[in-house]
Amino acid sequence: MRPETLVGDHTIYACVMGSRAFGLATEGSDTDRRGVFLAPTPLFWLFEKPPTHVEGPAEEQFSWELERFCELALRANPNILECLHSPLVEHADATGRELLSLRGAFLSRRVHETFTRYAHGQRRRLEADVRAHGGPRWKHAMHLLRLLISARDLLRTGALTIDVGEEREPLLAVKRGEVSWSEVESWMIRLTEEGARAAPRSPLPEEPDRRRVEDFLVRARRASALQADPYDEVVQGVVRGGGVGQD
Repeated sequence: MRPETLVGDHTIYACVMGSRAFGLATEGSDTDRRGVFLAPTPLFWLFEKPPTHVEGPAEEQFSWELERFCELALRANPNILECLHSPLVEHADATGRELLSLRGAFLSRRVHETFTRYAHGQRRRLEADVRAHGGPRWKHAMHLLRLLISARDLLRTGALTIDVGEEREPLLAVKRGEVSWSEVESWMIRLTEEGARAAPRSPLPEEPDRRRVEDFLVRARRASALQADPYDEVVQGVVRGGGVGQD
């Protein structure tokens, strides 16, 4: 099965991400699309496994296979968690809607470590740009500030909101280069410190609900296997509890 077929025929959830989801879109902003596909279970019983992710087939489109997506979300990957909370959902079938209902199961205090580590890496790149060119890439600086705001508020409230709301204009001013690097740097430091203070008393649980997510994944895999072609008697026998060579 070709990657584009997996995305075209087996997507369970699709959304718009990037500036449009963050409330930071301006004229000419791209439309970044992200999705989750459920590869048919029988494909995993072959030597060549289905891909964990697919880029395309459209421009600015990227999709993850469900298991990989859940694995990354349980690790509190910022990009994945934000994808689950996009306000711009374009498609969600029954399995996709159940995935969305599990959003809270993926959230934990791990977000402090993962978001902070990601932010630290991005800030080092910005600082390298300042040393090399006298200034950062302002768009990247804006998005780093947005991430730090999102992380702080998530730790404070237990809810992940990715639309920047009232922060739109201050952030766009950063993107336009209207705020000095020293001011941006001070803002980043303050947000990082506020997030660190919020982490120990966050309403988020210490760990994500891995068992609940795994139960969902197993049920999705089993339902997919039961849709195997009728001629595949071996597949049907195994799924229904029999074994290879058993009656």
